[in-house]
Amino acid sequence: MITPTWHRLNFAAVDSTNDLAARQPPWTAVVAQSQRCGRGRYRRTWVSDAGGLWLSAVVPTPAPAERWSLLPLAAGWALREVLTGFGVAGLRLRWPNDLMIGPAKLAGILVERFEPATAVVGIGLNHANTPAAADPTLAGTATRLADLVRPLPSRDELLAAVLARLAVAQQRIAAGRVAELLPALNAAWQTGRVTVTLTTSSIPLTGVLRGVTELGHLQFKSDTGEQRELPPTEVELLREEPAGLRPRAP
Repeated sequence: MITPTWHRLNFAAVDSTNDLAARQPPWTAVVAQSQRCGRGRYRRTWVSDAGGLWLSAVVPTPAPAERWSLLPLAAGWALREVLTGFGVAGLRLRWPNDLMIGPAKLAGILVERFEPATAVVGIGLNHANTPAAADPTLAGTATRLADLVRPLPSRDELLAAVLARLAVAQQRIAAGRVAELLPALNAAWQTGRVTVTLTTSSIPLTGVLRGVTELGHLQFKSDTGEQRELPPTEVELLREEPAGLRPRAP
């Protein structure tokens, strides 16, 4: 497996690193010290104050197209692997794009397609920034790396490690080796009950998230005992029940 060389574009303040990365070639990483218009899913605002790691990485996505449906989750795997390696304990994934410590968000991921043959993996990681100071409503719902590990790794150390792991995730998907990611990925989901709202029905489903498949489908067991695989495009919202905020045991 050949390790790609990343070309980094560094900025002070930008509107959105994803927008800047939109027309960049593969293996380009756009990094900013702050974002004025950071966004998450459904264009929700993502506070991106100075001191965080705001990154958009362009990865190639060769055919077949359906293989890349797992990319957002694989990016979550990559980021969790890096942070665990730096000593962060208790990290879990919240479907489909957040890294959490208990009920508090540490990082978010947004994968967007601007070109057919590439994807932009946007990552927002609270490093030494103070999101609650920028937005008081985030008090208690956001955490940062500076409060979780000592010594605190530098942004450059984090960036290098994240890009290296993203390349591993991309290459495993491209080679059809997604199954290698699933054990660690599925060990990181919360346990307990969830409520799922589908785009195809106004009636929410309640049950347990069992994991994800190689295509990123949710393996879901309803309270009635029905086993279902839910395509991610049909899942509008997944809400965790408070009692279930624990990662699975490896």
